[in-house]
Amino acid sequence: MGSSKKVKSFEDLKVWQSARKLRNNIFVLTKDLPDEERYRLKDQLIRASRSVTANIAEGYGRFHYQEYIQYCRQARGSVYEVLDHLICAKGQNFISSEEVEEFR
Repeated sequence: MGSSKKVKSFEDLKVWQSARKLRNNIFVLTKDLPDEERYRLKDQLIRASRSVTANIAEGYGRFHYQEYIQYCRQARGSVYEVLDHLICAKGQNFISSEEVEEFR
């Protein structure tokens, strides 16, 4: 953010904005997964990607900075969970190596 723009909400945070793009892209990607993965890989990918933005938002609403940091750590863990699920999807030939790298 430029020095002239103040953060008034978690929605102003660049990290949340990036996580939102990730979440939206994961949602689009999962539409092409096989039906039998609906309650397995698809659900896990969607839940993990939602967890990233949710933890950033929840942490932003906490009173103490150290609490916020802990929620950001949880969000980071969810990002790695998404990556692991994408690697799994690649291993099952549901997505390409290029798609995994694009998300990485």
